Amino acid sequence: MRLITYRTEITAQARLGAIVNNNVVDLAKLAAHSGSTLPDNMLDFIELGPQAVSSTAMLLNSFDGLWPVGVIRPLENVKILAPIPRPRKNIFGIGLNYVEHVEESSRSLDTAKELPKEPVIFSKPPSTVIGPGDAIEHNSEITRQLDWEVELAVIIGTRAKGVSEADALKYVFGYSLIIDMSARDCRRAGQWIYSKGQDTYAPFGPCIVTADEIPDPHNLALSLKVNGVTKQDSNTRHMLFKVDALIADISKGIVLEPGDIIATGTPSGVGAGRTPQEWLWPGDVIEAHLEKIGDLRHPVIAV
Repeated sequence: MRLITYRTEITAQARLGAIVNNNVVDLAKLAAHSGSTLPDNMLDFIELGPQAVSSTAMLLNSFDGLWPVGVIRPLENVKILAPIPRPRKNIFGIGLNYVEHVEESSRSLDTAKELPKEPVIFSKPPSTVIGPGDAIEHNSEITRQLDWEVELAVIIGTRAKGVSEADALKYVFGYSLIIDMSARDCRRAGQWIYSKGQDTYAPFGPCIVTADEIPDPHNLALSLKVNGVTKQDSNTRHMLFKVDALIADISKGIVLEPGDIIATGTPSGVGAGRTPQEWLWPGDVIEAHLEKIGDLRHPVIAV
């Protein structure tokens, strides 16, 4: 399933929907018509566990396109929000997780030349999240080196504590697309949270594709353009630490809970690694793509 959080109008409550043939089906309303119940928000739906995905898919199929009145709208008539507009916890970010990005970062960002022996983990606060089409803020008093990083996002579906790599993918609810915005000149004594964690620095969406539709997350094309020019173009197969290794590593010391998000790192082609270096400025537009997930497009504005 392709799940979204959406609004019918500016003042309306955010709701949970499934995309079916360029329409959005309101899952809570559909369940009510069938005499059952489903949550109206993404986090509560994720917490229902894996059986909710299969039972909801059966519910959608049971109507076979003969939708009850009031449960479906054309996708173009709704505002799509971030799939989880306000995560309960910080996003787990993974740094230096593509070999070529390790090399370009060592040249431009004073990171080590050697490949990491363990995942490099940082975090982005919930307040970084914005939805499709929302503006990325550029505060020139804070940064003059605003950079881009396209990434696969992993959404945890089941509480994971001390899980093995062999079992790790069983704990995944689904996958999405995230852009890890980075103010390169805001790193402080090697710490990244202020560089990575400023408001609007996590464009996220447009949907969550449930894990049953992506059995192998390590063969997905991902790319990013700035003002129509391709800057990043790679594949998740080039991850240094795969999704299962990341879940196993984090869960050794930090419990992963339903709705937690892992941003799995970016390939080469970031602005800091280019010659000459390139940065984002107000008026620029970035577009990211992830195979089987979709696209994000965001303007950069001055604040």
